[in-house]
Amino acid sequence: MAGAGAGAGAVCSHALVRGIPESLAGGALRRNGSDAGSGVDTARARREHQLYVEALRDRVGLVVTELPADEAHPDCVFVEDTAVVCGGTALIARPGAPSRRGEVTAIKKVLSELGLNIVEMTDETATLDGGDILFTGKEFFVGLSERTNQRGAEILADVFKDYAVSKVSVSGALHLKSFCTMAGPDLIAIGSSDQAQKTLMNMQEMSEHHYEKLTLPDNEAANCVYLNIPNKGHVLLHRTAEEFPDSAKEFAKLKDYLLIPVRNTELAKVDGGLTCCSILFNKPV
Repeated sequence: MAGAGAGAGAVCSHALVRGIPESLAGGALRRNGSDAGSGVDTARARREHQLYVEALRDRVGLVVTELPADEAHPDCVFVEDTAVVCGGTALIARPGAPSRRGEVTAIKKVLSELGLNIVEMTDETATLDGGDILFTGKEFFVGLSERTNQRGAEILADVFKDYAVSKVSVSGALHLKSFCTMAGPDLIAIGSSDQAQKTLMNMQEMSEHHYEKLTLPDNEAANCVYLNIPNKGHVLLHRTAEEFPDSAKEFAKLKDYLLIPVRNTELAKVDGGLTCCSILFNKPV
């Protein structure tokens, strides 16, 4: 959830999102480094993204700030990677892909205007993508991946001193949250692949806290957005039954949840998940 977001169980009030540029189809990064943006239908991607934004604003009730697309940065819609927000502090990230580092300027400006305390990551040896940061509400897990390194994790731990920070190796996926997110207080959604299950086992061994797990047949479906909203309770945005029918059946078992299916077929072609497209936080009073 935007790196950290409000945290599982914490109330969330605001979302920051960004538009999809025309340059995404031809210039967005792919994990395998080839076929950048191959097959992306930009118009369809924008329709899906708008429904995502409308879900956050109209169905969930968040105050949504929407930045315009930046044609110079094809991946700019994936705002999650640019900052980690916890409490009233926003750590401005240093994305692992050099082509994405210019994205943080606009994000830093708007988060500052929204009243968050801004901390910048200035160490040029550090890399950190928000998609590698899982905040459970009790602690942080940092995925050490192609985009996030040891130094980035150390800086995050230094900024958010009130929480334990555990590092876990990520392979076979772009980010930790490509297959592992929070689906509720103390509930971790996790893909069913051997790598995903092994990663969660490592996380549980590192932690002093106990988490239940919601295993999804599809790794991609495990990237979902959990929110705690006053007067609505547990809210979960998840991939649709048309995309992942078996995983949708597992989500349907979550009782007392407001379940909001959201299609993400186009951005998934450039490794984008549901959490990638927003920074979620509770604005300080």
